[in-house]
Amino acid sequence: MKILHLSDIHLGSGLSHGHINPATGLNTRLEDFIAALATCIDRALGEPVDLVLFGGDAFPDATPPPLVHEAFAKQFRRLADAHIPTVLLVGNHDQHAQGQGGASLSLYRTLGVPGFIVGDRLTTHRLETRQGRVQVVTLPWLTRSTLLTRPETSGLSLAEVHQLLLERLRLALEGEIRQLDPALPTVLLAHAMVDTAQYGSERYLSAGKGFTIPLSLLARPCFDYVALGHVHRHQVLCQDPPVVYPGSIERVDFGEEGEEKGYVLVHLTKGKTQFQFCPLPTRPFRTIRVDLTAVETDPQAALLGAIAGEDITGAVVRLMYQLRPDQIPLIHLHELQKALESAHSVSLLPQLVNSQPIPRLPDVALEQCLDPSHALQLYLDHHPDLEPLRQDLLVALQTLDGNLEQESQDPPEIPRSPEPVIQQLELLS
Repeated sequence: MKILHLSDIHLGSGLSHGHINPATGLNTRLEDFIAALATCIDRALGEPVDLVLFGGDAFPDATPPPLVHEAFAKQFRRLADAHIPTVLLVGNHDQHAQGQGGASLSLYRTLGVPGFIVGDRLTTHRLETRQGRVQVVTLPWLTRSTLLTRPETSGLSLAEVHQLLLERLRLALEGEIRQLDPALPTVLLAHAMVDTAQYGSERYLSAGKGFTIPLSLLARPCFDYVALGHVHRHQVLCQDPPVVYPGSIERVDFGEEGEEKGYVLVHLTKGKTQFQFCPLPTRPFRTIRVDLTAVETDPQAALLGAIAGEDITGAVVRLMYQLRPDQIPLIHLHELQKALESAHSVSLLPQLVNSQPIPRLPDVALEQCLDPSHALQLYLDHHPDLEPLRQDLLVALQTLDGNLEQESQDPPEIPRSPEPVIQQLELLS
């Protein structure tokens, strides 16, 4: 049985790194994500596969714009037309109000799309495919928020709540396992943060506070393949049984600059499943870092040289350079933009570095520190640029001292009786 396993589409993300395509009216990064999804569906139809498993996070949030929702539906409709069963798992970004239902994917269940299953709860689905029957246990994204509102968690720490939720998950999963047909190939499809995974930018993208699941809870001999979602970096956590993150299909931001994107093609066999990672031709991200603070003659030439040494054609580029204040007039932005014009999009991120040492005042006696006049004169002695204002500042200080001294001699009158104060408090109340 052939299975195509993909996850974390995030259709509609990263639009700030694109621009409007005048031919289509769409953001070019949205077109990139659609093209990556279309490539996955092309492979599913071309094999053809017997089952498609989507590991969750279809969009950046549970309420995508209609245009984005339509683009997602058009691609998955191709699977329905080809009579390829598909399981859409609910991820953290698919949930509405932090765990209350799979709002962005429930439409497919409501419409009764033939062959489509929405996995928004822990349960077992038995599917008919062209190669026979298969069992898919769905485990959507779980959060602590629902459990925290229950009376039994009152007074418990987050660690104790985590342990309680983990025990409940263990019992519920064990209940599903005991009902499995041991003669059928079985897949666990889970959107989860596994304790042995290497995390990327999804740690900061998580919509809703989830919790970490130990690998030992998922890598069970009853499963012939464990299809994961949530972590954007492809990785294999276990070989027997295979526990696999396919990763996301496109780069969401520069946090995924060095990650290869793709999907997994699975050859599911009872007890001896094989799989292969299939890379996708995604748009590259490039970061160019240059430190100009030690360059004395021509910082512009140093920047242009760094750009020339990188392959930026069609890439999303960010140019990060450090420079001194005196170098600012020597940087010509129009020349940088011309050198970067072959890139898909560009972000210029200069960082100003003050290389001048901060002058420190010499040690002074304690009584001088407490005397405003001595303190001001000492400050002016070490700031020659304020010399034209010295006399005015000293006169202003003397005037201020005189006013403060007069106020100290004439303290404000305090009423002898507390009645007025009480009356004011009563009015305020």
